[in-house]
Parts: sequence; C-alpha cells; structure tokens
Amino acid sequence: MAEEKKIKKKATAKKEKKAPVYSPTLKKIYSEDITPAMQKQFNYSNKMEVPRITSVCLNMGLGDAKTNSKNLESAVEEMTLISGQKPIITKSKKDISNFKIRKGWPVGCKVTLRSTMMYEFLERLISVALPRERDFRGLSFKSFDGRGNYNFGIKEQIIFTEIEYDKIESIRGLNVTITTTAKTDDEAYQLLKLLGFPLREKPVKQEVEEAA
Repeated sequence: MAEEKKIKKKATAKKEKKAPVYSPTLKKIYSEDITPAMQKQFNYSNKMEVPRITSVCLNMGLGDAKTNSKNLESAVEEMTLISGQKPIITKSKKDISNFKIRKGWPVGCKVTLRSTMMYEFLERLISVALPRERDFRGLSFKSFDGRGNYNFGIKEQIIFTEIEYDKIESIRGLNVTITTTAKTDDEAYQLLKLLGFPLREKPVKQEVEEAA
C-alpha cells in the first residue's frame, strides 16, 4: 500500500510539472528577442538594465458626466471591454467655476494595466486597433516626456473590436500612457519600436561638411 501511494504521488508530481505556464506572446518576444537586441545596441552590462514597460494607463475624460449618469455608465462599460479590467471613476479635486464643476463630482474614468493584462492589451492595440484608426499615419516620435514615458491619444473608441458600434452612446476618445523604466527617450523609442509600435521614423540629422 505504501509503495502504491508513493507511485501515485510521483505520477501527480510529474503531471504538475508538465502543466504549461501561460505567458503572453508579446512578453515572450520581449524576453527572447528584444532584450538581447537592446543589450547589444546600448551596451548594457546586465540584462536587468534593459528597459521594460511597467504599466499602461487608459484615461477617458467626460465633460457631461456630472449631469448625464448614463453616459458615465456606458463609458465605464466600454473601458471594461477595451481593457478587460474594471476602471475607477475619477472625481474633481477642486471647484472649477468656468466648467461649473464642484469638488468630488465625476469627470471621467481610468484604468491601469500591469503584467499579463498589460501585454495582452498592447498586443491587441498594436496588431488590431491602431491599424483600424481613420487616416492613420503612424504615432508621433515627439510624444515622449523626457523620462522614457510615452503618451498618445485615440480619437475614437470604436477602433477596438470589443466595442459594438450599434450599442455605443457617443464617440469618445481616450488617452494612453505607457510607463517604462527607460532613462532616456531614445531607449524608450527603441523599446517601443522593437515591440511593434507603429512609430514614425526620426529624421536623421545630416552633418554638412565644410569644404576645405
């Protein structure tokens, strides 16, 4: 009996070891292809120095959220479908008389994605959503903040396939903030470019050689 139990335990242990661990495709590409390429290009002594994306924040502002509660609810539902995670409702931090807003009133919603959810969203964004944007000519290379983080806006939420055009209240835009561990904009630009972001090419500075 004791021997049979041992054999069963070994069999279950083998089964547990064989169970594959899920990892997003973009994460595999980063660890297998991008990390060595970045390490070679920027001469990093350790692979831990290679910049990586830490979080992606989606933010949607709503001007009429204070009066139209249905609009706010639909925005939250759409953001949940887009990101796969329920957003939080952002509220005004102070009174603004010009906009007729009081402190504590809802002004929009936002969601922060990390780890697996982040990589899955980026994969959908790069391969499906951005190519569907109207008159899309690539993302600007000037939208870095000087510390390796990147911001860009999406004019219409309907570029995401999760959104059904017939069920939306109105066309809304949203802002996407990509936070990286890069110290310079050049490192962040190269990281996003290797990940597959459709960034426009930087103009090469031509050095004019003076005639001797």
